[in-house]
Amino acid sequence: MNWLKKGILLFVLLTIASIGIHSWISNEEETLEKDNLNKTNEYEKENYVPVQEYTGEGFTLRNANPKTGEIAEANREKLEKAVKDFFLEDYKTAVKVHNIVSAMDGVSVFVESIGEPHFYAFAIVPVDVKNEVVKTDSVWSKEGQVESTIRSGLYVMAYEEEFAKLDELLEEIEAEYPVVGMNIEVAENTQGNGYNTPYYFPKTSFKSMYEKYLENPKITKEELRTYIEDEGFIPSEMSRVAIRFHMKESGVEPDEEVYDEIYNRIESSTDIPKARYYLKLNDNNIDRRSAIGEKHNTIDKTDIEAIQR
Repeated sequence: MNWLKKGILLFVLLTIASIGIHSWISNEEETLEKDNLNKTNEYEKENYVPVQEYTGEGFTLRNANPKTGEIAEANREKLEKAVKDFFLEDYKTAVKVHNIVSAMDGVSVFVESIGEPHFYAFAIVPVDVKNEVVKTDSVWSKEGQVESTIRSGLYVMAYEEEFAKLDELLEEIEAEYPVVGMNIEVAENTQGNGYNTPYYFPKTSFKSMYEKYLENPKITKEELRTYIEDEGFIPSEMSRVAIRFHMKESGVEPDEEVYDEIYNRIESSTDIPKARYYLKLNDNNIDRRSAIGEKHNTIDKTDIEAIQR
């Protein structure tokens, strides 16, 4: 009987201890969750700005060393010349420099092409912080990055009329619904991902058009389109167009009904470029440090299956 009482007592004590441990863990998790939420709210207050006001100020690359940007700015004239020469020699394209952003061991220089094909890109220039030297003889780009941006510009160049129709459609949508696009300065100063408008950016995997452009940088729109179609370019299978809108008013959540109507407008359009379309609707804020508008509340019904046009 004594052993039975002791067993019951031990069970009761263990149960009480277990409840106490679980309660402590629960309290710790709740405290951690509140701390994370507070940190998130503080970050948002400090870095989220209305998309209409944002043009790239405050854009920062991860693990950047601010000193590299200071040294680069002090040598801006030489740096700009080196970057322009790099694009002209390696990619047969004249560019202008929009922004210089500090990186870890150098700077990223954001540029825009002059004329057609039109695109935004960036090059990387190493900086020797210790000796305060900008290595203008070592300009480079990430493998395939500039080639991809040029292809996007060539795609738009070859299908100029269709993309003009897409521009019209998206401008109409902005006028009819409580949504806005981004300022084009965001593309100029932070994107570097190819052809860009306030509403969308296209991409294509068809490499042959880039190779043809290097052979003949003065190729006309008509010549380019004839060439790529003869070479088997199928836009609906080899290209994508990413469209992004923001809610016009601050503090308003992305509206699913508005999203669905925009989705249907794109899906039913017959004169816009053939491609796979991806559509995102964000709230009004954009992160000034990353230049990204997507958040937990972003609506994207095309993340798994694109709109086929």
